Order: sequence, then C-alpha cells, then structure tokens
Amino acid sequence: MAVITPGTWNLDGMHSHVNFSVRHAGISKVRGEFTDVSGKLTSTEGADPVVEASVEIDSIDTGVADRDGHLKSADFFDSENFGQMTFKSTSFKVDGEDLTMEGELTIKGETRPVTFTGEFGGETKDQYGNNRLGASVSTKISRKDFGITWSATLETGNVLVGDAVTINLDAEFVAA
Repeated sequence: MAVITPGTWNLDGMHSHVNFSVRHAGISKVRGEFTDVSGKLTSTEGADPVVEASVEIDSIDTGVADRDGHLKSADFFDSENFGQMTFKSTSFKVDGEDLTMEGELTIKGETRPVTFTGEFGGETKDQYGNNRLGASVSTKISRKDFGITWSATLETGNVLVGDAVTINLDAEFVAA
C-alpha cells in the first residue's frame, strides 16, 4: 500500500501529460497527446489510493489536423458518441520508486482492465506551500479490445495502423 498523505488530490493539468504512440505502416511510430485531462487521487488511511481520470477525446493532438479529425471520427474514437476516455484505479502499489497501478480503462464504451507501471515521484511542497505528488507510468493496450479496429493492409502486407498502443501518463496532483 502506498503511503500518501490522506485526502483528495486534484490533477494539475498544467503539469500533467497523456500521450500515446502506435506503429504506422509497420515501420515507424506516430505519437500524439490529449490536452484536456482531469482527475483526482483520493487517499485514506489503511487503503490503496484511488485515481480517477477522464480525457476529452476532442482534445487529441497529433500535430496533423486531418489525422486528428480522422481519429475523432467513427473509424476510431467516435468522439460524437463517446466524448471521454476514463480510468479508475483498483490497486495502487508503491515499492520504493516503483509504481504499479491497476484499474479499469474505458474507451469507446468498452471497459477493460489495464496495468500501468513506472515511477512514483513522491510528495513535496512547492514554492507556494502547496502539497504535490507525482508519478510517471505507462501501459500497452490492444486498440481492438476497445472496438477501434479501422486500418488498411498495405501492398507489403504491413497494416497502416498497428494494434498495440502505448499510453504514457505523467501526472502531478495538488492537495485540495
């Protein structure tokens, strides 16, 4: 069980990032991020902290407006019908700086268990006296598990969009 000061911690969007990468044409990776993220971490004595977060799908940014529009369409995220991606942790374990966080990820109406692993940065007090905590974690999912199946087979046999997606979270929370 992680030892985190009890209370509610709000995600600091200015110091948090959600990004992803996926194989393109079998030869390279395309990267992107979601710029509108909200969340909180709730810690109580004797229990694992609980992290709840949501991402606005329309905030996707890959640096290419046409690609972003396609990703928002029904071929991929279908943001008109599924405007948010959500996560709620079920387990939060810290061993030194190593963090393992399990939970339920919902994308496009499909909920699946995922495990994020990475680094727990700990707690600190900032220059204004605010209590903060941070972590950097990642996971790999199958986009097809979440009903995101669009792709095309290329002449070489490679697929245009790979199935495996790596999700990286750099999260900083501020005590409420």
